[in-house]
Amino acid sequence: MSVAIIDYNAGNVRSVLFAMERLGVQAQLTSDHAAIRSAEKVIFPGVGEANTTMRFLREKGLDKLIPTLQQPVLGICLGMQLLCRHSEENDTPCLGIIPQQVKRFVPKQGEKVPHMGWNQIADLKGGLFDESQENKYVYFVHSYFVEKGPYTTAICDYTLPYSAALQKDNFYATQFHPEKSGSVGAAILENFLKL
Repeated sequence: MSVAIIDYNAGNVRSVLFAMERLGVQAQLTSDHAAIRSAEKVIFPGVGEANTTMRFLREKGLDKLIPTLQQPVLGICLGMQLLCRHSEENDTPCLGIIPQQVKRFVPKQGEKVPHMGWNQIADLKGGLFDESQENKYVYFVHSYFVEKGPYTTAICDYTLPYSAALQKDNFYATQFHPEKSGSVGAAILENFLKL
């Protein structure tokens, strides 16, 4: 199976490469348009800041390429947020594939921001999940979130219930890091590879 991991100067993409290796898949880290377009699956991971990252995507023409992809695409963390319409992080227009807004957490009862660590996912729908992941713990690191909406396929509760995962057409996304979420995350990545 050919898997392309989009290389766009974001942090933490190596851990996704290693997660693929653990699943027996040789993924390719690339920003080459032809390699991305021809891959059977595409992963759009990342840790970083939305505005800087969108600028890099525009410089490489990836902002035009990604929305045209037809194969299953998985956005992870910042990758999920960039699939949305707009982020409050430095007032950033994003890719607009999923028509949702990315907002900053406002602590209500002294919660820390960023939301960092293990938390439960629930109300699971769609091809990324099966019943065995309901109410299981996965690993999060983020200061921004996507509200619940028509594209929400999993929820998490931190200051409020929000989208832990999204799906629109062939675009799937998780706010949490499946590559850092142990056996639960590995099962979710396997489900993605089977799509």
